[in-house]
Amino acid sequence: MKIGMSLAYSGEGFRETVDQLVELEKAGLDAVAVREAYTFDAISQLGYIAARTEHLELASGIIQIYTRTPSLTAMTAAGLDYVSDGRFTLGIGASGPQVIEGFHGIKYDAPLGRTREIVDICRQVWRREKVQHSGKYYEVPLAPEKGTGLGKPLKLINHPVRADIPILLAALGPKNVALAAELVQVWEPLFFHPGKAHEIWGESLEAGKAKRAPELGPLGISTAVGLAIGPGAGEMLQYVKPTMALYIGGMGAKDQNFYNQLMQRYGYVDEAAEIQDLYLAGKKDEAAAVVPDELAHAVSLVGTEDEVRAQVKQFADAGVTQLNIMPLNPDHATVKTQLETLKSLI
Repeated sequence: MKIGMSLAYSGEGFRETVDQLVELEKAGLDAVAVREAYTFDAISQLGYIAARTEHLELASGIIQIYTRTPSLTAMTAAGLDYVSDGRFTLGIGASGPQVIEGFHGIKYDAPLGRTREIVDICRQVWRREKVQHSGKYYEVPLAPEKGTGLGKPLKLINHPVRADIPILLAALGPKNVALAAELVQVWEPLFFHPGKAHEIWGESLEAGKAKRAPELGPLGISTAVGLAIGPGAGEMLQYVKPTMALYIGGMGAKDQNFYNQLMQRYGYVDEAAEIQDLYLAGKKDEAAAVVPDELAHAVSLVGTEDEVRAQVKQFADAGVTQLNIMPLNPDHATVKTQLETLKSLI
């Protein structure tokens, strides 16, 4: 099982953060992802990290499928794979209408259909084929009657480091999870509950895997976990809850919040509704207090070394191949020590 981590959205003290990342790479960190919501773009930061690190695997975590053309997404991935000597994973996801329509001014529609077509186009580009795609959502090259008539099939000028750059798909809904299991190398769920994973996602994963091409290999699962190891670490669980409340209560409209729907599927229907009502009313601390201890603990690695060792086994038994740690104590020396401890428990 690999250990990764994500960089914060804010980008504050970015150079200092990357200095620390170099040390964490030496301490055993396997991978890092850079997020992209409505912040600085992820790509420029990943390029900087590629230049500063040697072995660390890099991922976009995630870039939205609506905001770049499929060919540009492919070019960008090939470029990052090139400057990192083959260490890049293209992490994509649909995001949500609040960001896509509210910040980018693009209609949020057909995430499954668009994802399937984007993946097809990306793989054509990486194989250096002349890109030809006639789908419901994307047409490459554009038909003569829709443009100047001068467009023609082109292939990437450069020779990519890899013709099969791994793709990671962030997904929570049943159909999107099935698509991930069918189409990409890595599935990334948020708030992954290992004890309920089969119940919630088992059917979708099996449906997708039944259509999966053998050359893709086994499906990897990468998920984020709060991390605190040691005596008294249980008290740190309170720092997991504000992030959970943000997503469950505020990431999406009242009737279209994927994280809230997931919490309901986990069996916390009343709590999900209360968290959302409180969060949308501006009562963020009260919303965080409603997040059940049991759920916060299940989606985290918090406890003594023996307890965390048992939790890691639960994630592994549920199919998780990479744990993306979110250290609950951000002090760099503590993060380094916690990483080394976690490595010893896997």
